[in-house]
Amino acid sequence: MTIRVVLVDDQALIRAGFKAIVDSAPDLEVVGECDDGETALDVIRDERADVVLMDVRMPGRDGIATTRAITSDDDLAGVRVIVLTTFELDEYVVDAMRAGASGFLDKGVDPDVLLDAIRVVAGGEALLTPKATRALLASMTDEPAQVVVDEDAVQHLTTREREVVGMVGRGLSNDEIAEALFLSPLTVKTHVSRAMTKLHARDRAQLVALAFRTGLTTLDDL
Repeated sequence: MTIRVVLVDDQALIRAGFKAIVDSAPDLEVVGECDDGETALDVIRDERADVVLMDVRMPGRDGIATTRAITSDDDLAGVRVIVLTTFELDEYVVDAMRAGASGFLDKGVDPDVLLDAIRVVAGGEALLTPKATRALLASMTDEPAQVVVDEDAVQHLTTREREVVGMVGRGLSNDEIAEALFLSPLTVKTHVSRAMTKLHARDRAQLVALAFRTGLTTLDDL
């Protein structure tokens, strides 16, 4: 099945470059593009996007606000957002994750990395680089109330679920966890989904935050 991608960036040259890269992959297709956050939701909805490549700095509604609008719209529940920017500042990483983005990449990323990132988030995983993870953790330390953990729910995790969540917190993908634990990727995906349900985690990025809040992952693990 082809992954449908929408580009949201106010620079036509940037969009053209990303379109050429995305369309070069047989399993990906750019189905729409727009130059501002105001029209993005209509394009994403009309084109039935799976993944959105979102710029941060745009006139009018910026990429963070647009991402938040996408992730809060029940009709767009299946849409994943990768935030792309030339500004690798911690505040953008944290704001993007809090808005519900599934990934954060620099615009100078290698084409193969970008294509793999689209596939990863389309599969329901989060793309958390070490930089993004550390920024998210620093934010949690500064503002502990941002992530609320249901201690009783944590106790309901099985031993395997705890192990898997701890590895998710380290930034490992389902395939990497499967290889490390000698499990199938489908089995790992099931453990992750059940853990998210028990912990009331909205997405994989929030599951990472919860892993650190509960001590299932520590800074020493990174």
